[in-house]
Amino acid sequence: MILKNNLYKNTRNKVQDTSRRFFSFLWILILASCSLYLVSSFTSCGVYRFRDVSIPDSIKTVKVNFIENRARYVNPQLSPRLTDKLRQKIVGQTRLTQTNSDNVDWEISGFITDYSLSTSAISNQRETANRLTVSVHVTLVDRKSDKTQEYDVSRSFEFSASESLQQAEAARIEEMIRSLTDEIFNKLFSNW
Repeated sequence: MILKNNLYKNTRNKVQDTSRRFFSFLWILILASCSLYLVSSFTSCGVYRFRDVSIPDSIKTVKVNFIENRARYVNPQLSPRLTDKLRQKIVGQTRLTQTNSDNVDWEISGFITDYSLSTSAISNQRETANRLTVSVHVTLVDRKSDKTQEYDVSRSFEFSASESLQQAEAARIEEMIRSLTDEIFNKLFSNW
């Protein structure tokens, strides 16, 4: 009887160990498959493969002017940081050369049109959440074809009503700059 119990325990342990290994392998296989699918999906639709952005071959240089802040409320960090981030993204993810010369193929300029606060949720007649909305107007001047294109981008950022505007700005400045830069970049180069 003891031998039978030990044999049963050993068999059960082996089955459990094999089962754990199988499910671990299966989990790794699923994660790898999902990762490959996501990477191939993103690169095939052009979301993350910015080397294939829509830029004519004749365009070689770009000038990104300072993005001014013309909103009623001015966050002093937003304009310079947004300008720098956009310049970095264009140089890093396109074949264009950044220059400060007036003799460029493309000239990009813009300004912040809105930086406003609104209530986004109310509970028991009290504010529970607020929304900070940032909008930017962008102009692309194509000097080669003598065309001008204009775009408006806007992003909203939710935060708890218990936070002050200054706290919300400090906590979300990186997200604001990153998402606005991505939105502007996509408008300019991906024809979205």
